[in-house]
Amino acid sequence: MLMKLLILWKKVIEELFNIASMKRIAIFGSTGSVGTQSLSVIDQNKNQFDVISLSCNHNADLLFEQTKKFMPEKIGINTLSEHHPITEFCKKNSIDLIVGENSSDILSQYKDIDLVINAIVGTDGLIPTINTVNNNIELALSNKESLVLGGHLIMPKVKENTANLIPVDSEHSAIFQCLHGEESSVLKKIILTGSGGPFLKRELNTFSSIRQEEALKHPNWDMGKKISIDSATMMNKGLELVEAMWLFNVNKEDIEIIIHPESIIHSMVQFIDDSYKAHLGIPDMKIPIQYALSFPGRIHSNYGSLNFADIGQFTFLKPDYARYPVLGLLTELIDRGGNRIPIMSMANDYIVSQFLNKEILFTDIQSLLEKVINEFEDNSSPSVEDLLTLNQQIKLYLG
Repeated sequence: MLMKLLILWKKVIEELFNIASMKRIAIFGSTGSVGTQSLSVIDQNKNQFDVISLSCNHNADLLFEQTKKFMPEKIGINTLSEHHPITEFCKKNSIDLIVGENSSDILSQYKDIDLVINAIVGTDGLIPTINTVNNNIELALSNKESLVLGGHLIMPKVKENTANLIPVDSEHSAIFQCLHGEESSVLKKIILTGSGGPFLKRELNTFSSIRQEEALKHPNWDMGKKISIDSATMMNKGLELVEAMWLFNVNKEDIEIIIHPESIIHSMVQFIDDSYKAHLGIPDMKIPIQYALSFPGRIHSNYGSLNFADIGQFTFLKPDYARYPVLGLLTELIDRGGNRIPIMSMANDYIVSQFLNKEILFTDIQSLLEKVINEFEDNSSPSVEDLLTLNQQIKLYLG
């Protein structure tokens, strides 16, 4: 009898220890592509992660399903119909429900979290990133716009903190992993790879007839709509270049963008001895998400592995600026400085939405970007308040 009690007591202690050692996770943008894949990874590792809060923009039905499954302490949604069943469910289960514009901003002020995954797409991810960093909470960052808009505000605080900022984008995760354990002084160059999107071989004189459905068909990756369009224009690669400058403290001259259609080498680094280190893997976002969740360790996964014989060869091409004019624009804006890169990123959010709503042509994206930049540019370094004001002004300007 005593032995049975001891065994039972041991199991209770082990269970309590497992609960105490689980990482407490918040996911902002939980109903989007990265958010849903993050929850998929967590679901396969239930004994290591505890979902504490979730937020989204307006997908109440999916948020409801996630809430029932993971039973977080808090959830937030920007817009919610009056009689949606999620409201009553939260009341019955003592789950805090935050409804209203910028609900993620409010949730990101909550401090009893071990790791935040910021999976919000676009400018709306800025304030949650700033709040998380200010709270010295470990941040798995998928929202590249945070650093594109506010890297000058965020990275100095990150350097003061004890908490890590772990990039989730496959390219930056690859660079992060390649540089882990290396001295910053031995880095010579970053090679940022990109697939080239769905129009790598399309005739340039047909670009004005590109349909939304065509632009959404990425050849390798399963991504959300906005990021898929950014891949088609290669705006995503431009934003990633700026993000890499902030993350790894390098200049644009230290980064080379290379088209790699197979999407197997997610990025590379070159060291001062002219040796290279590359990060390879199947094109599946769950792998860098899992790495960010488990850092500095690794967890076994079953997402698939590479068969090099089947791949056959790797292809590398220089990006064609006639095909991807946004890359030329971005290089110019980096050199000119001021508020121009944030303007470009903010304007892109609304312009892509217009394209997805079939209000403009694919070829209008570039001209509208230039128009907005010319309207609002100056040489100042924007504060948080400046950025929020700019965002509203650009939204109104674009109608």
